[in-house]
Amino acid sequence: MLRTLRPALVLFAALTLLTGVAYPLAVTGLAQVLFPEQANGSLIERGGTVIGSALIAQAFTGEAYFHPRPSMAGTGYEANNSGASNLGPTNQGLVDQVAARITAAKEANPGNYGGVPADLVTASGSGLDPHISQAAARWQAARVAKARGLDLQRAVALVYEFTSPRQLGILGEPRVNVLAINLALDERFPLAH
Repeated sequence: MLRTLRPALVLFAALTLLTGVAYPLAVTGLAQVLFPEQANGSLIERGGTVIGSALIAQAFTGEAYFHPRPSMAGTGYEANNSGASNLGPTNQGLVDQVAARITAAKEANPGNYGGVPADLVTASGSGLDPHISQAAARWQAARVAKARGLDLQRAVALVYEFTSPRQLGILGEPRVNVLAINLALDERFPLAH
C-alpha cells in the first residue's frame, strides 16, 4: 500500500510546492520588477502618509469636490466588501435607487438642466470604480467651481487635464480619476478654513 501511496504523496507535495509556492513567488517577483506601483496597490501618499489608492474609489460628498460613482460595497467603498447590487434593470429596487440618486444629484448640482450622467447614479460592477466619465465630471464642474470660488472654465480645464484616454486607444471610455482630481483641487485651490 505504501508503494502505491508514495507516488501520490510525492506528486501532491511537488505540485503544492510548484503551484502554491514557486509560481506565486515568481509572479509576485515579476510584478514587483515590471510593475512596482501597481503591484503595491497604486497607493497615493501625501506627506509620507498613504491617503488612498488610484484603483479604489473613496467617498467625496462636499460641494467643493467631484463625487464618485455610487458604491454598493458594504456601507460604501469598502474594498473588502466589493460587489455589485445584482439588481436587474427591471428590478423595482434598482429603479427606486436610481430615481433617488437622480433627485439627489440634481439637488446637489442646481442649474444643471440636462440629464444626469448614468455613472453618477449607477454603481459599477465592483462598487469601487475610482473613475467617472468625463461627462460626469463636467456635469459637476459648476458646483465645484462655485464652492471653490473658481471660474467655471478653470474647473472644466481641470477635468480635461485629468481625463485619461481610452486604454490602447480603443478600450473603454475617457475617464477621470476622482481621487486624483480632488487632490489636485486641494493642492491648487485650497479651501479657506
